[in-house]
Amino acid sequence: MDFLTFQASLRPNSLAVSDLTFDRCWTYSEFNQVVSQFAHYLIERGLTAGDRVVCISKNRAEIIALHFACARCQCMFVPLNWRLSLLEIEALLADCEPSLVFGDEKAQEIGVKHESIDNLINDSAKCIASQQLYLDNNLPSLILYSSGTTGQPKGAVHTEATLMETNLNSTLLYEVDQKSVFLCEAPMFHVIGLISSVRPALYNGGQLVISDGFIPERTLDRLTDLELGVTHYFCIPQMANALRQMTSFDPKKLQRLKALLTGGAPHPEVQIRRWLDDGIAIVDGYGMSEAGSIFGMPHNIDLIDEKAGCVGFHSPRLAVRLHDSQDKLVDIGQPGEVQLKGANLLVAYWRKEAVFANSFTADGWFKTGDIAVQDAEGYYRIVDRTKDMFISGGENVYPAEVEALVLQHPQVLECAVVGVPDAKWGEVGYLYIVAKTSDSELNPQLVLDFLQVKIAKYKIPQKAFYVPSLPRTSSGKVLKHVLRERV
Repeated sequence: MDFLTFQASLRPNSLAVSDLTFDRCWTYSEFNQVVSQFAHYLIERGLTAGDRVVCISKNRAEIIALHFACARCQCMFVPLNWRLSLLEIEALLADCEPSLVFGDEKAQEIGVKHESIDNLINDSAKCIASQQLYLDNNLPSLILYSSGTTGQPKGAVHTEATLMETNLNSTLLYEVDQKSVFLCEAPMFHVIGLISSVRPALYNGGQLVISDGFIPERTLDRLTDLELGVTHYFCIPQMANALRQMTSFDPKKLQRLKALLTGGAPHPEVQIRRWLDDGIAIVDGYGMSEAGSIFGMPHNIDLIDEKAGCVGFHSPRLAVRLHDSQDKLVDIGQPGEVQLKGANLLVAYWRKEAVFANSFTADGWFKTGDIAVQDAEGYYRIVDRTKDMFISGGENVYPAEVEALVLQHPQVLECAVVGVPDAKWGEVGYLYIVAKTSDSELNPQLVLDFLQVKIAKYKIPQKAFYVPSLPRTSSGKVLKHVLRERV
């Protein structure tokens, strides 16, 4: 029995899921029935244990039901980022080799061959439960793709057991109970959208309200709607700040909110305190695809004010340590890499055994690659990210991936991409180009145009510059901090 079946038995007639885009809702009993029908439909389609089911779609209830159904019939659910280009999507499909691909209009726009997710409920409605399904919590049920620092995609593999740990960690950190109502707008190809915004609500018998995306004015209306009664909302800092810019923004109408939960990018202290001055707890946190929710601030406004800029502390269900570059434990107040140990961690990187092995220390701690400082009271603050990855609008951008594509341009000799601060997106990319010949009339804008069909738009640098050479160390490494200082 999974937790959805348990809640369907405990509170069959309580509202479980509302899909605002399509004006539909389900009680726990009804939604559990949808999941059961999806599972048997997959079996009737010939899927067996270990098969992959891809979904390319904006947020909708079917995505959650399909994910739960995959777990029940021992398949793996693979949600893909609909913001990617066709070439990027095709590379991921070649990697995971799905048995079925479901999609909506986004998949159609990209040009991916798929079956319409619009038909899934009707097509599965006639399925009859021909066998008892046994949920094995230790079998892989999810692959979440993210690009690595080399630009190569990595699929973090999770089981229902590891996802349950994220569920429990989130429940503790975000104070979730049966009265909680989550508005889920974070895209469901991310761990926040598919796991942290979904499972805690349903696990605890609360409500899940699904939206197909963030539109500031519409989102603000929904957060202030007394009938919806939203208590929890995940967003990135740029989204939270956008809400405040709406002419209809009135903090008095947001008092039902237990917290605005933010993460995915650095959150300026001045913006945090504006929310606190309005009496609204804006709760910063930290997590990742490989481990789910890790840190979270308390919901106490005074403590948030005192520790503004921190991402909080971790639940007792996992262990955290900070190590320096010599793999030594750092002192309080000193920066070190965040390393994790717990049942919440991924069980593999899909078909990348060596990468997975290298992600752990010799004594079994997962290396996040993020640098943090812990203060005397146990609060963590993320101070840097290893490598050169930056975050634009809540999406990770890896310069190595972009640079590899720029170098395909016939007139480009060398290039470097760096992340720089941006008022709207948090960070954006700046591209520095060295042409192959000194008399080249290479127009930097032409290189940006060259990238348009090759990668997602959020990965394309905002500006490009021609330079005669790139600054380097004596060993030949590009000095990216020098390039940042030019901005």
